[in-house]
Amino acid sequence: MMEIRKEFSQDALLITETLTENSLPENVLEWIAERDEELLEQYMEGEVDSLAFFSKLKDMIQNEQVFICMAGSALKDIGVKEFFEQLSILTDTSYDKNGPFQGKVYKIRHDEQNQRITFIKAVSGTLHVRDEINVGEETEKVTEIRLYNGNKYETAQQVEAGEIFAVKGLSEAKIGDVLGGDFARDEFELMPTLQAKVVYTGTEHIKEVLRYFRMLEAEEPTLRVVWSEKFQDIHVHVMGVIQLEVLVEVAKERFNMDITFEDPKILYMETIQTTVTGYGHFEPLKHYAEVHLKMEPAPRGSGIVFENACHADDLSVGYQRLIEKHLFERDHHGLLTGYPITDIRFTLLTGRAHYKHTEGGDFREATFRALRQGLEQAENVLLEPYYRFKMKADLTHLGRMMTDIQQASGTFEAPEMTENQVTIIGRAPVSTFMNYSTIFSAYTNGKGALSLQFDGYDLCHNADEVIEKIGYRKEADPEYTSSSIFCAKGKGYSVPWDEAEEAMHCLKK
Repeated sequence: MMEIRKEFSQDALLITETLTENSLPENVLEWIAERDEELLEQYMEGEVDSLAFFSKLKDMIQNEQVFICMAGSALKDIGVKEFFEQLSILTDTSYDKNGPFQGKVYKIRHDEQNQRITFIKAVSGTLHVRDEINVGEETEKVTEIRLYNGNKYETAQQVEAGEIFAVKGLSEAKIGDVLGGDFARDEFELMPTLQAKVVYTGTEHIKEVLRYFRMLEAEEPTLRVVWSEKFQDIHVHVMGVIQLEVLVEVAKERFNMDITFEDPKILYMETIQTTVTGYGHFEPLKHYAEVHLKMEPAPRGSGIVFENACHADDLSVGYQRLIEKHLFERDHHGLLTGYPITDIRFTLLTGRAHYKHTEGGDFREATFRALRQGLEQAENVLLEPYYRFKMKADLTHLGRMMTDIQQASGTFEAPEMTENQVTIIGRAPVSTFMNYSTIFSAYTNGKGALSLQFDGYDLCHNADEVIEKIGYRKEADPEYTSSSIFCAKGKGYSVPWDEAEEAMHCLKK
């Protein structure tokens, strides 16, 4: 018995019988043979080597090519013993307790005193209390090690590879981080698609409310908290409206804080469709920096990509790295709506510094001006988030389902029909489909099944309408300008973006 999960490109194998190295059920043998040519040949000839098949299954599990599914009930003590017996023979683990410490952060929580607790699985080495751990570019000290059992815990002086534990003292570690050794971080596929403003009318200072939300942000990777210093506002980026309802309950339960949210808005993004070169120059009195950036459209979902084609004779390596850092240090506003830009490949062509007048912050100004000047030249387009959906209902609802998808500006594949049911797989904008589950449930009388999965960003289906509604004024954005600053006769003066290229000091490349 097996189920193929097409949407995830990995297989799920349902195990209903006990597996041993010398005995595998016929359906499992057939399932494994379908995925290996050599074993398929054995299977077809009737010469099955159970150990080879079993070894192949373990390798597939180890490489996350297959996921084992077993049925049981811990409440009724059905299948629990069998589950652990199967787990022990299907998986192999080996840890180097003598190597340097490495651990993977899998959870962040805060205790009753709101102290940050970082949960880690050690995969290598040994960790002691008072040891220092590399967290990115920072080094932090472990002040306490806890071994949890439910809500209770015991303290320990050290832990070894293979153990699961929690520590105090780490303030920068995030879920998915691999601590110690070569720092790495898992990339989460879930991406917030909605933003909502926090409405709070209580007596707590707004900065204290922000502190509470920062704690929740650390605990939940899909939550992003954005603070506006200018307007003293808190915005949250979430996956859907249900997450907002959960946040209201959590704020009340954990912090005794009554909050609400304004109606959520879609998180749009912007990109370009033409290749341009952006020029930025920053030269007020006693400052100097110039940057030339080539900007090209990149594939959907690639984000911001940086390449360096600048020779060290033109600009020192230190300044080149500084320009790269500034491109990635924050989200950069687009020209159409002010939402972040994405899917752009930046290539540093050349730049110039002054041995005496170039100071900290000069290349930040020049880089941002070059980026903005390039956007002014390019053809800008608006992107919106999309859902990948799967709908399953009675065949009688087929017409309604297809009509609703078309009205939501969605697309779908050919429906898959059985005797009584139909399944439709397709793609639709989040803006038109985020509340559809309620409608779908109503007309199917709760018997239909609808699953939604974030499917990246693509061209906005109603870009003109969205741009007009947002009403972003690019010339009034206080954080960005497309003009450059030059100096003459001891005085700085501004050059508009459309005249900046001709005024640059570096030769064009």
